[in-house]
Amino acid sequence: MSASAPPPPPRAAVPHPDETAYDRRRLRQWLAGEARADGVSRRALLTLLAATAGGTALASPSPARAAGTGERAHSAAGRAAAGDSDGDRAGAGAGAPIVKPLPPEWFLRHGTNAETRWEALRGTGLHTPNELFFVRNHTATPVLDAGDWRLRLWGSGLRGAPGEDRAVEFGYEELRALPAVTRTAFVECAGNGRGYYTDQQGETVSGTPWKLGAIGVARWRGVRLADVLHRAGLSPYAVDVQPRGLDAEYVSGGEDLGRVRRPLPLAKALDDVLLAYEMNGEPLPHDHGHPVRVLVPSWVGIASVKWVGDIEVSAQPLFSPWNTTLYRLFGPAHPADGSAPLTRQTVKSAFELPDGAAFPAGQRQVLHGRSWSGAGGITRVEVSTDGGANWRPARLHDSSRAGSWARWSLPWKPGAPGPVHLLARATDSAGRTQPDTAVPNTQGYLFDAVVRHPVTVV
Repeated sequence: MSASAPPPPPRAAVPHPDETAYDRRRLRQWLAGEARADGVSRRALLTLLAATAGGTALASPSPARAAGTGERAHSAAGRAAAGDSDGDRAGAGAGAPIVKPLPPEWFLRHGTNAETRWEALRGTGLHTPNELFFVRNHTATPVLDAGDWRLRLWGSGLRGAPGEDRAVEFGYEELRALPAVTRTAFVECAGNGRGYYTDQQGETVSGTPWKLGAIGVARWRGVRLADVLHRAGLSPYAVDVQPRGLDAEYVSGGEDLGRVRRPLPLAKALDDVLLAYEMNGEPLPHDHGHPVRVLVPSWVGIASVKWVGDIEVSAQPLFSPWNTTLYRLFGPAHPADGSAPLTRQTVKSAFELPDGAAFPAGQRQVLHGRSWSGAGGITRVEVSTDGGANWRPARLHDSSRAGSWARWSLPWKPGAPGPVHLLARATDSAGRTQPDTAVPNTQGYLFDAVVRHPVTVV
């Protein structure tokens, strides 16, 4: 084996320039009284605004314009340091947090969440079976009846005379009667890999200590959000679209943040976002958003709101706790008071093996794994079977496809008995390669470093 060139040095996760500029513009619009922030403190928004160029040079908002923003005593930096953005605390919901069975050979339990074990995915094909798909709940899975479900679209971004209640509703069968689209895409929690910030890098971060199992790829069927917005009467003045779930209100750090909701820029909402009602050819299971969920391909999972009940279409920029104090990057390597809201996922790789798997010395093996990225398809995977001293190219079994993962394999003949670390690093079509070290942030989002997978040769 020959050693390949080392991967590039780690660098801070930097949002796309256009996304950063968009966020700065929206924050300035809030300061000018042209945006709304439900459930977000005025101090949090001012703190975020102070991190943008020239933000502190603008005038303070008048009391009338600031009304309704919800005064609270937590700054963005303080909430980021003390809050559990991916925590296990249930809110007002009653009953079991997760409906489907969670056999321990398939899942690791994390309170209201369930992480898929990678060894359970071996041989399952490109799509993750519904029963093996990870579960990320803020509270508890609501059991909803599709026959009673309604989707309400409302807000100043819909056509109508000033002062009118601009709202349109769709029932489940009405939605299913619209032209359908089928799309293969992954859903991945922004905190996937968070546990490695601590276990592998010695960093202290808050939130659920996921390994790499907070991801799944499914074949989703539904209607384009763009089609529904146009049928509802989309106004040319619309700028933001905010889906909200029907699960219980979420309480974090003693503060009621309301139901999960997160704004999408109109450009993204009109691009590739689906209102999905099927998963792998079946009606959505309860834990995965039944009867209808939002699917935002390649973006962090929080954008793909489950159990969607209403969508605000706004002519004003919108803010919620899920794109201000949560789901931004805080810490020494990032802007003083937070990055722009998280959007695309990072590049990652995982072996379809349990930690500590045993291999007989001298017997030929075939290692299997999967790699994925939010910025594009996977173009190359390299594997090291000697702790990173040497690397070999793995064989890719899937074409490079944005929004999905690529399965790969590599033959290996273990040598002398003893502990070994297996490593896999991927490169995507945008040219991003997994670094040796992930740049830390206080809430442990977007881990992208090469994971050192421990096995034993016997």
